Amino acid sequence: MSSIDQFVLGVDLDGVCADYEGAFRASVVRHFGREPDQLPPQTVMDAYSQWGLTFEQFEQAHRKAVLEDRMFRTMDALPGVSEALWRLSDAGVWIRIITHRLLFNWAHESTAADTAFWLDEHRIPYRDLCFIGDKPNVGADLYVDDSPSNVIALREAGKAAIVFDQPYNRDLPGPRATSWDDVVALVEGELDARRRQVPLPLDLE
Repeated sequence: MSSIDQFVLGVDLDGVCADYEGAFRASVVRHFGREPDQLPPQTVMDAYSQWGLTFEQFEQAHRKAVLEDRMFRTMDALPGVSEALWRLSDAGVWIRIITHRLLFNWAHESTAADTAFWLDEHRIPYRDLCFIGDKPNVGADLYVDDSPSNVIALREAGKAAIVFDQPYNRDLPGPRATSWDDVVALVEGELDARRRQVPLPLDLE
């Protein structure tokens, strides 16, 4: 696959590159005295409601996970993400990490530092790192995201988005990736389609 100048792939982190759910579940078990079987797999975005937490308890749990357990530094990577992104990067794709991790005040320094550490620790190639919730304004050619609200907002803004498969987004139409191999295939397909586009001749009359 030959290089494509300035093709920007916007990549979400939590639920796409990193196992946020697993790390957050472990922290809730540790700090709130829950048993693992009391925290079912996440099937809606606000997992705290499934786990019997109020929003205020979720906020407290999230702070503990970020500041005490350093979740954003220690969480597992999803299978194949490093290899897949290196394959795309080596082919000339500009990797732009886009995440909305700055949820609460007074945790920004730890969040930003631990995110950068995690990306290096797991050998994730990237050119830009954006902490932002308004993803349609970031300026990527194609996005990979798991959040239904993000995917809907991107598509309503006329942006192309790949749904990274999770139980809470199964009602969204594709394109859908169930693995990072799927992401690579979909991005390569988009690049091939762009290569096949032939400019119309100029009307000189």
